[in-house]
Amino acid sequence: MTAASPRAVGSGRVLASDLCCGLENLPVPVINEVDDECLPPIQYTSENVAGPGEDLDPTEIALPGCECATSSCEHDTCTCLQRYRGAYDENLCLVDFKEKTNYSRPVFECNIMCQCSEACKNRLVQRGFTFKLQVFKTTKKGWGLRTLEPIRRGRFVCEYGGEIISLPEASRRIQSQNAGDMNYIIAVREHLSSGEVLQTYVDPTHIGNVGRFINHSCDPNLYMVPVRVNSLVPRLALFAACNIAAEEELSYDYSGRFNNLQKGGTTKQRSSGETSALKSCYCGAQSCTGFLPFDSSLYNLKDK
Repeated sequence: MTAASPRAVGSGRVLASDLCCGLENLPVPVINEVDDECLPPIQYTSENVAGPGEDLDPTEIALPGCECATSSCEHDTCTCLQRYRGAYDENLCLVDFKEKTNYSRPVFECNIMCQCSEACKNRLVQRGFTFKLQVFKTTKKGWGLRTLEPIRRGRFVCEYGGEIISLPEASRRIQSQNAGDMNYIIAVREHLSSGEVLQTYVDPTHIGNVGRFINHSCDPNLYMVPVRVNSLVPRLALFAACNIAAEEELSYDYSGRFNNLQKGGTTKQRSSGETSALKSCYCGAQSCTGFLPFDSSLYNLKDK
């Protein structure tokens, strides 16, 4: 991991030529065309790292591999694809993906224990992003991330990565924030057929990747899918929910759904503690609820 400190380049509008410090396939420049604010320094990481309180190590190899001797695995012979079913088609798009609905199929890629080649079609997220991206300053939402080239619906865009932390640590960090602090902690809950709920908490505030700059939208163009590679800890992969044009800002719904609108078109009745913690949403979507999604469990509050 390398610290990415902003620096003035040329006219002063370009703050960094590569946020990723060479750790990704492509450089991600940082540009500010709004004001004189510089990007706060972050420690860049291309993969999740273990944080306080979490027993599972995201770098630990915990999944078995296939014995395929071919360059790319096929369903009839690959134990990985037979066990979990293939998730990607020949165009590197997420299959069985329906717009405006949840993607519920578990995704397991071939891993470091597999004998197939690095070119295997079941190795997508682990190869990193392949689209030209740019961090930029928005007028109302702070920093954001946009694509510099068109992205086809269903294609992998980037990960949301950072420190993997426990629920108590996530709660402690959020409750120690000031009113004006940005919250980057995301809680992902996977509901298994057995009734068990797997919970993953990722905090890219100080150690993170390009995904931390993606803003919320109540009508987003990205969808998050947990993808497992070597570890039982999922990598939070963001796929295009629609065709995305060049220069378009990237967004996803922080609540984990495509549309955060509550039944009846209004936000639900909230406790005074929840209301004080709400932050305004400036996504501009017609379905905008006016507030960013709020996870009361991290504040030790009860849902009303």
